[in-house]
Amino acid sequence: MKKEDHFSRYSRQIFIEEIGLEGQKKIRSSKVLVIGAGGLGSPVIQYLTAAGIGTLGVIDFDHVEIHNLNRQIIHTENRVGLSKVKSAEIFVEELNHQVKLTGIEERLNENNAEEIISHYDVIVDGSDNFSTRYLVNDTCVKLNKTLVYGSILGFSGQVAVFNRNGSKNLRDLFPEPPFDEDVPDCDSLGVLGALPGIIGSMMALQALKIITDLPVIVNQLTLADTLNWRFQTIDF
Repeated sequence: MKKEDHFSRYSRQIFIEEIGLEGQKKIRSSKVLVIGAGGLGSPVIQYLTAAGIGTLGVIDFDHVEIHNLNRQIIHTENRVGLSKVKSAEIFVEELNHQVKLTGIEERLNENNAEEIISHYDVIVDGSDNFSTRYLVNDTCVKLNKTLVYGSILGFSGQVAVFNRNGSKNLRDLFPEPPFDEDVPDCDSLGVLGALPGIIGSMMALQALKIITDLPVIVNQLTLADTLNWRFQTIDF
């Protein structure tokens, strides 16, 4: 893309009074880490890439499988078997070559979490298990990183912003994680494909608001029941 086309590409964001040129510059200079390139990570990656994030980190150790494709919309049939990180790299390059994608083909664990997370301004957690969610939360608290949290199952989803300017975190809401084997997941109970699109888009929007210094409600969990089309918030 020619340099003079930058304004045209992002003009619909720049035209928003609360964003403007300064906000777009903040987006372009930001560093965001997306944990997981699956159901939630896919729409987050899609919309942050489209918005012109400067550096987008994506960590995932998994490979694309055919059953992923009903909801993990950055992946395609011809990339089944490819690592999700490599598939994400292809997607980002095709959508917006200006975005620098740093792919990390690893499982996030206690040995690497602090080193990986320390390089980014905002962390967006699209992981699908409680052990990873609590590891991410605790590392963000230790490093004073803002965390955008989301989860999905069936027709239901949750979104929250944790550890923003000293706000509360996941352990203030749920002090201890349940055992993963005791908790139903998408593999056993399923998920309707559009749901992670809704929740992931909400997560991406929160990340962009954080980056551009727009007001973000903290100490609040948003619950989405898309079967009955009910949305509610819980303060904590």
